[in-house]
Amino acid sequence: MPRRAANNPRQLRSKSCGCALCMEEYPPEQHGDRKRRRDCVGSWQARYRDPAGKQKAKNFAKKGEADDFLDDVRTRVRRRTYNDPVRGEITLSEWWDLWWPSQPKKAVTTTNRKLSNWSVHIKPKWGKWRLCDLEYIELQNWLTNEVKGYHTRKKCLELLNMMLRGAVKDGKRIPFNPAAEVDIESAPKKHADDLRPPTKEQCALIREHVPMYYRPIVVFLEETGLRWGEATGLRWENVDLEAQHFKVKEVLSEDNGKLFRKAAPKSVAGFRTVPLTPAAADAIRVMVKRWRPRATVTPIGEDPYDLASTELVFRGPQGGVLTRHNFRRTWVPAIQASGLAREVTNPETGRTEWWPRVHDLRHVFATWLKDLGIDEKDTQTVMGHDRGSKVTWIYQHSPEDVAAKVRAVMAPETAGVRMLKAV
Repeated sequence: MPRRAANNPRQLRSKSCGCALCMEEYPPEQHGDRKRRRDCVGSWQARYRDPAGKQKAKNFAKKGEADDFLDDVRTRVRRRTYNDPVRGEITLSEWWDLWWPSQPKKAVTTTNRKLSNWSVHIKPKWGKWRLCDLEYIELQNWLTNEVKGYHTRKKCLELLNMMLRGAVKDGKRIPFNPAAEVDIESAPKKHADDLRPPTKEQCALIREHVPMYYRPIVVFLEETGLRWGEATGLRWENVDLEAQHFKVKEVLSEDNGKLFRKAAPKSVAGFRTVPLTPAAADAIRVMVKRWRPRATVTPIGEDPYDLASTELVFRGPQGGVLTRHNFRRTWVPAIQASGLAREVTNPETGRTEWWPRVHDLRHVFATWLKDLGIDEKDTQTVMGHDRGSKVTWIYQHSPEDVAAKVRAVMAPETAGVRMLKAV
């Protein structure tokens, strides 16, 4: 290993200094006369090599500061914890242009959500800031006071964390992630009653006010617990009426008003076989008799309005794809006519929402399985959940059920126990 330079750090000559060495380097006749002095006021230059072997230098006012810096940087280079300050001086927008193309591409909706969070929220605020200038307290204050809505805050923080973690990993552009400790408030809480789905009797009342054409899809959703995209993307090839089941293999999704097919459901657990009740099978037969779908599966990539739509079981009145937006025009008047509609303003977004939602038919299905005594794990499998979820937890363990069990122990006479003892 070569010996360290004896003149590192070294004092640089200065045009404003009047010491003998500086006067020799910068003669008064060429650089102006100045007051003579014994000691030099020139800065001290610390020289070192980065992990790639490239020589770097940094100037300090005092020799002790330069010595301390050299000791520190040599240790970090040796321990592989060194980061080049210059690499952290690029702006967040410049880093996005480097970082984003390298990221694995996710689902279309996920990708577009990240692009939206970047362009709408993060870039306008932090795009011109240098990576090395981002600080925890400023990021925390921004998320707390400027970004509105829990879910928006959550997704913006996730994206920012991913970007800055990448900057830490990429040759130590920054020594640490300033967003790592940023926190957001908890999600708005809702009482279990606000999450309760309609009863079977209420669903029957809603169906009475749904136009005759749409009743099969309403029955099918209630009897199978499918998500909207799973039901509208169901193809005749994946239905087996003889075996009384069908397979969920793909989803019809929508992003920015554009429909597209996804080759996989929401998660791996979404690939599943769902049993067909007599009512669900009849709903399929009604639609099949009307549209005569082809028993083929067009490769994903075809326009869903064109060739692939002729394979769908459930379609719109004109034979096209049944979209969520168009069906809502039928659903809201139906729940209003049934007298069950409840208009609610979301406290987080300020948007007006209606209860019950179409998605609540999936919750009706979960409640039905619970009432039938179906095991919770089997319920999760049929519904396509990876693990215990909010839906299955609430309806497998409703507050009323828990209250009844506790009351039976605390006051057994109310459950008829006292009467049995008397006998």
